[in-house]
Amino acid sequence: MNEHMGLHQQSGSSYFLLYTAGIILLLAIMSYWYAAKWNKENTSRLKKDQKAAIKQKTKKMRVAAHLLLSLSVIVAIIHFAKDLGKEYDMNSLNVEAAIEVTDDKYYGAEHSDEPVKYEMKIPTSGTHSPHDLKFGFYKEMPSYEMLVHNLEHGDIIIYYHADADPKIIEQLNYFVNFREAGAGILAVPNGDIPADKDVVVTAWTKTMGLSDYDDQKIATFIYKYINEGPEKIPASIRRGGGTM
Repeated sequence: MNEHMGLHQQSGSSYFLLYTAGIILLLAIMSYWYAAKWNKENTSRLKKDQKAAIKQKTKKMRVAAHLLLSLSVIVAIIHFAKDLGKEYDMNSLNVEAAIEVTDDKYYGAEHSDEPVKYEMKIPTSGTHSPHDLKFGFYKEMPSYEMLVHNLEHGDIIIYYHADADPKIIEQLNYFVNFREAGAGILAVPNGDIPADKDVVVTAWTKTMGLSDYDDQKIATFIYKYINEGPEKIPASIRRGGGTM
């Protein structure tokens, strides 16, 4: 697999803050436990100076526990705030990688609630369900009838192998956050992907198969073909897909 992974690298270091918060929280819990243990040991049987010493030690441990707990919360907030603050600017996908895209035959765009037998193994047009799907990352494959409806509205569908490399899964989880007007992106596992392809990326009547995963090529495909379907629905109506 020859992947760039340059657009978004959620490496182990990205989780450093979360791991750190967990360790600090563990230390806080241990501090509370010791403080409670020492407090129980401070009984009337002890001498006055012994009781005072234990009381002081317990107080210091509780203060340390409070500080550690507060610090763990702050670190966790910083970690999640970083993710919440991410902006998925479509222009960042305009990397102009060289891509080879197949212009697929147009098979119509009628709506039907009946199962459809598609001419293409991975269809990019044709009769389809009157219902579409929400944008996002899928762990199970929906029906082609619904997926083709998404393509009709200008969405991009990235098909991946269910046993794909975790790095690919991670990158696809990043891509599905991008939007262009009322169109979005879906990542879907698909057993129909040829064995010699890492992913197959589709838009309305467009297909790009990649033998080696390449995030730069996927980014270019998304930038070029998103929201280019025959029916462009305003974002205020689609609201993330799954509304038609």
